[in-house]
Amino acid sequence: MADPSCDLSSCFLCRFCIPEWKTALAVHKTTMAVKKGKTLFREGDPVTGIYFIYTGAVKVHKQWTEGKELILRFAKRGDILGHRGLRDKVYPVSTTTLEDSRFCFISTEFLEATLKTNPAFTYEMLYFYADELQKAENRMRNLAHMDVKGRIAEALLQLHTFFGSDPAGTIDAKISRQDIASYAGSTYETVFKFFNELSAQGILSTEGKSLRINDPSRLRAFVTVQAPASHQ
Repeated sequence: MADPSCDLSSCFLCRFCIPEWKTALAVHKTTMAVKKGKTLFREGDPVTGIYFIYTGAVKVHKQWTEGKELILRFAKRGDILGHRGLRDKVYPVSTTTLEDSRFCFISTEFLEATLKTNPAFTYEMLYFYADELQKAENRMRNLAHMDVKGRIAEALLQLHTFFGSDPAGTIDAKISRQDIASYAGSTYETVFKFFNELSAQGILSTEGKSLRINDPSRLRAFVTVQAPASHQ
């Protein structure tokens, strides 16, 4: 029976493969539905393949300190998961769904065949890796050289840019304060207090997990990167 969530043309995998490869994709891919709050794979699990997101949203995270996690990035429709573990054969991160989501999964063996057979797909994957590396480097710089309010403000602005806004003007994803803290390298208590401060100033409106940035320019004023100290 045909898979209603896949038209073999929309996702990252299908868009850049040659037409003749679509038949092989239809045979080798697996479509899966995953409920909110479930894990696709955990840090340290052996690599079995790579995932392409049809619908939904996911957080990509890893153990930071004892009992704490650091969210490295968020992912949504059209994004890729599991690619960072292909070389070392274990996943270096964990992935957890933020809402009910659907994925396309292909095995490591079929991915290797796809890369060898589809130069446009391989080319786009190269740029995907390069873009992710640049974003990761910027994130590490911010964590090291930005104060905590700046990191939280930057996280809110990035979430707004990444997920967009719904008709009510709120960020089009339900992200908990704990997840925002984990993304900003902060704590729940610090995020809670800063949100109250932003709300009192009219910069941010909150209702449960719904967040609306009322004044992006004033929020952006908190985002300043401290220059690293020079060593004599």
